[in-house]
Amino acid sequence: MRPEALKIYLNDHLAGATAGQHLSRHLAEHHRASPYGGELRHVADEIEEDREALLEVMDTLGVPALRYKVFAGRLGEKARLLKFNGRVTRRSGMSEVLELETLRLGIEGKSLLWQTLLSLTPDKGLDRARLRDLQDRARRQIGTVEDVRREEAVGALR
Repeated sequence: MRPEALKIYLNDHLAGATAGQHLSRHLAEHHRASPYGGELRHVADEIEEDREALLEVMDTLGVPALRYKVFAGRLGEKARLLKFNGRVTRRSGMSEVLELETLRLGIEGKSLLWQTLLSLTPDKGLDRARLRDLQDRARRQIGTVEDVRREEAVGALR
């Protein structure tokens, strides 16, 4: 394992986790009064916990968190506000769908991170059971976000 490659890989995931944390909070807040409000709040809470778990893994592996990557994650999440959605002053119905799809893709990537780290555990001393739990949780999050995404997409496209 190349230490520099691991540093880049984990910090890129940290940037994504930062963006995902903010996006999931935004979606949970936007849907707070909807039938999915509680589920999305739960996913947002777990995504925050998953980001902390990644920081713990990085600490265990001796990989420093790079502030500019964290900042890039926050900036990238805010860039979603600049996209063209056919409306100038308000959100379109497709905005929700695209944000949910973005969140789902991020969770898919996080699941792959945990899978990759599981392959490193014999050499790196990581907690295999914890990584399996995180991977299982990511799969459940994908299911929840997909259920909401599907409903939003049908509603927006009808």
